[in-house]
Amino acid sequence: MGTSRGVLTTRDVFIVALRDRDRLSFGECAPLQRLSFDDRPGYESKLAEVCRQISDGVPWNELILAEWPSIRFGLETAALGLKTGTPGCLFDTPFTRGESGLPINGLVVMGTFASMKSQVSSKVAAGFDCLKIKIGAFDFETEYRFLNQLREEFPADKVRLRLDANGAFTCEDAFEKLDLLSRLSVHSVEQPIRKGNTERMAAICAESPVPIALDEELIGFSGRELKVELLQTINPHFVVLKPSLLGGLAACEEWIDIAGELGMGYWITSMLESNIGLNAISQWTSTLEPVIHQGLGTGQLFVGNFPSRLSVRSGELYHSGEPDLLSQKDLTTLRLQ
Repeated sequence: MGTSRGVLTTRDVFIVALRDRDRLSFGECAPLQRLSFDDRPGYESKLAEVCRQISDGVPWNELILAEWPSIRFGLETAALGLKTGTPGCLFDTPFTRGESGLPINGLVVMGTFASMKSQVSSKVAAGFDCLKIKIGAFDFETEYRFLNQLREEFPADKVRLRLDANGAFTCEDAFEKLDLLSRLSVHSVEQPIRKGNTERMAAICAESPVPIALDEELIGFSGRELKVELLQTINPHFVVLKPSLLGGLAACEEWIDIAGELGMGYWITSMLESNIGLNAISQWTSTLEPVIHQGLGTGQLFVGNFPSRLSVRSGELYHSGEPDLLSQKDLTTLRLQ
């Protein structure tokens, strides 16, 4: 898969299993290369240590995992699965019962402009009315011409465009580029400059003609006080929440509460999880009863994946409402590539 950080051809995924008598539940621990706070040496050793502690009777939520957000996400979702007693079912909502869908944006994968244009046409034909396009991998002038052509063919009242810069703009040229993008009636631009430039990001959010969403900027923050300080300082229009990147569902709910208090919007995004992680994220998202498009998918970018009850119809993500078929055998016979 092509991204603004390069091309990913493999994805390392660790699956944890929690057992309570005859109940077995799985969770996904999967830091993303070159992005996750816990993508560093010693990850497997830490995960093995955590598993030993839990086997010795230490409750998972008493472990100190602030520096290991993807491990916390995996344990939290596996623990939720044990409570229901139904494989793969974490929550009871109209979505998990197969009665309603979640509105999602269609992700346009980086490639040649011809391939990206083809993806856009296919997704619009399939019923998507919100698209997410990553920018910053090519020169801005060429990308702008491409986006302008898309907007001429697909006007703003028909297709909403979300752009993700992944920090590709410089502090010096961000305003100029955002001004040009505002002429295309884009919904928002994620992370226009690199994280860590707090003062400059705050100035951009204050003056940008395009709504700004924080993504990578949220990485590494734990504890309500630090989160409040960050959002109050930068004051973005939206926050983009990735549970496996930010420390799990409860951690994201804290971001949501703070954003709401400060008058900011949010949406949930998956992060190349396998179907185990995506199932957990989508079910939890349904409990939030979202009305705007979420950044969820179905794991179709993988060559191999675990069984899934998720599908997309007319730009919405649906769950079949049936229990998962995942078993211990699946974990020992499938290698994700």
